[in-house]
Amino acid sequence: MLVTGFACLLALWRFVATLPPLDLTQANLRSTVVLDRDGGLLRPFATVDGRWRLPLTAGQVDPRLLAMLTAYEDRRFARHPGIDPVAILRAAGQWLRHGRIVSGGSTLSMQVARLVEPRAARSLNAKLRQGVRAVELERRLGKAGVLDLYLALAPYGGPVEGLRAASLAYFGRDPARLSFAEAALLVALPQAPEARRPDRFPEAARRARDRVLDRVAARGIITPAEARAAKAEPVPHGRKPFPMLAAHAAEAAVAADPTTQSIRLTLDGRLQASLEALATERAAALGPNLSVAILALDNRTGAVVAQVGSPGHGDASRLGAIDMTGAIRSPGSALKPFIYALAFEQGIAHPETQLDDRPVRFPGAYAPENFDLGYQGTVTARRALQLSLNVPAVELLQAVGAARFIARLREAGARIDLPRDTAPGLPVALGGLGITLTDLARLFSGLARGGLVPPLVRRQDRVPVAAFDLRIAEPVAAWYVADILRGAPPPENALAGRIAYKTGTSYGYRDAWAVGFDRRVTLAVWVGRPDGNAVPGLVGRVVAAPILFDAFARFGGEPEAMPRPSEALVASTTGLPPPLRHLRSDVPRTVSMSLTATLKIAYPPDGARIDLGFAEPALAGDAPEGRLALKAIGGVPPLTWMVDGLPVTVGSRRQSVWSPEGAGFARISVMDAAGASDSVMVRIE
Repeated sequence: MLVTGFACLLALWRFVATLPPLDLTQANLRSTVVLDRDGGLLRPFATVDGRWRLPLTAGQVDPRLLAMLTAYEDRRFARHPGIDPVAILRAAGQWLRHGRIVSGGSTLSMQVARLVEPRAARSLNAKLRQGVRAVELERRLGKAGVLDLYLALAPYGGPVEGLRAASLAYFGRDPARLSFAEAALLVALPQAPEARRPDRFPEAARRARDRVLDRVAARGIITPAEARAAKAEPVPHGRKPFPMLAAHAAEAAVAADPTTQSIRLTLDGRLQASLEALATERAAALGPNLSVAILALDNRTGAVVAQVGSPGHGDASRLGAIDMTGAIRSPGSALKPFIYALAFEQGIAHPETQLDDRPVRFPGAYAPENFDLGYQGTVTARRALQLSLNVPAVELLQAVGAARFIARLREAGARIDLPRDTAPGLPVALGGLGITLTDLARLFSGLARGGLVPPLVRRQDRVPVAAFDLRIAEPVAAWYVADILRGAPPPENALAGRIAYKTGTSYGYRDAWAVGFDRRVTLAVWVGRPDGNAVPGLVGRVVAAPILFDAFARFGGEPEAMPRPSEALVASTTGLPPPLRHLRSDVPRTVSMSLTATLKIAYPPDGARIDLGFAEPALAGDAPEGRLALKAIGGVPPLTWMVDGLPVTVGSRRQSVWSPEGAGFARISVMDAAGASDSVMVRIE
């Protein structure tokens, strides 16, 4: 007997000596996961071989599931050294008595050994190897490490490996809190993952789950009543998609750091999910092919707390894979506040300085017009910026210098694209340049911070590189602009005076913008087509501003105004020093003849087909509530608008609105006080 035992030990020693060193390299490979600032899962990525194997430790798992697992698979897990002699002797006895395998003697540690070193053959040699590796694993990793490996590697059908991936795939949530039925199903699946896949064989999955419930109830882990209630729960019949929050930000983070398996961003997962839902909802209401992008910055730190690059990463009709927070687009009037800030800073103007809003032709035959083609006469700088008047903005830019203005934007860290081989000119005041939504948000965040533009912070798990804040304006000028924008008229159904905000509409209705801020946060919104095509009626105030105000409501809390600097001069126009009461420009300009130019309908164009939602739910309309915007240039006011020969409106403004009663063709005409007229034929749909 002693000789036999010694021979067995010698054979075992020789067998162990022939084994190569235990290699856990492949076993330690995990899916890359991108997390929010609190560690919540934003988006996982499959491994290079297409498997979903998410990082997980036993401390992140529902304790009831762990209790079920050890009770069902390995009752003496906490006591044995990797192999369980009692279980092996029981399995051997059953084999001898019945002539076949009735139950296995594998421990959890041996199952991990099989997962670490998979072997197709089911032989005594393979079992022996598993036993040796199990002991080795326990010595190297300890019980906790072995359990963590099981939770990470256990198969659950198809490419799903590990408990966390399985819990997300079948229940749509992490395994930190599961019902008894859910926990029992996840305990049962690894024994026969392909044969019990709930998405393919739900009845087999149910029977396996119920067997686990019966056994753990018999061993006192749960009560019989709890087992009966768990059996009444349905088994999932399909797999759920893995989380896909902040898809663009996650992709950029992985591309920039491909070797890190767990990346924590500064994003707020709750806010991110809410703003993604908002973008998807509004894009669907606006119409096909339109995209919405939203960016939120923490003004204190410069951290990106939400980044919505599109309404849906997988929505090909909206080119959802394109991250529009980083696309170069024309900002329209969105940069006007920084012209005013530069003018205030240089002592050229004050918020109560009077400016002229009248037809004018600047040098180079540049004759800007307001969006509504009307004029306000003499207005304060405050009123001009709140109404986004074009002529005063261009005149201020002429006073401060277009080249100096562009230089200030670039010095503040913004990438500014100008037409090739052209010097900065007056049209940059109205959007004659390109900028990204991200840079625009940073510039406005600078206004909220007293003129200091923050460095952008995207990673929560890394100490940001020390960087100097860049300046977009001096503190007093920044406060002047913020105070003005806080008084800008809000969109319909929104409260006034809560946030400072500015809108913009690019030439040709290609981009609609809205950027708003308070002391805490800056939110920026872009709406348009990623391919750059025009969308008639796509106006920042009508389309983007409501999204901005809704986004602010979802951020929560009461908006906080910026504190007034002690050096700020608060006075009426008459209380200002004489040089600041009215803008004085030394650059010659001539009165525009646009008032007496040939009368012409600017919108809608002749032959246009205009979708106002009569055939289907309203899409991106030209005016709210199924109304059509009417615009003219030239002529002598008042103007009379007619549809099919019947007058619909009379007034001094060159912009009006008509509400059709239904679809069909319509002839739209306009006549001025001198008898001049123009007409177009359009089709309303």
